[in-house]
Amino acid sequence: MFGFGIPELIIILVIVTMIFGVDRLPELGGALGKTIRNFRKAADGREEIEITSKEA
Repeated sequence: MFGFGIPELIIILVIVTMIFGVDRLPELGGALGKTIRNFRKAADGREEIEITSKEA
């Protein structure tokens, strides 16, 4: 997987945690999952792409 091992992934996780904080990690994970899902749908040629508004 792109030459990343466990030590590199741990370092990346620590840096992301320091930048965004622990509270925002689930939100970032959800956004990343939706982005990957939409990219796969677009790559398959499907027309429907999930777009949701953020209501605060």
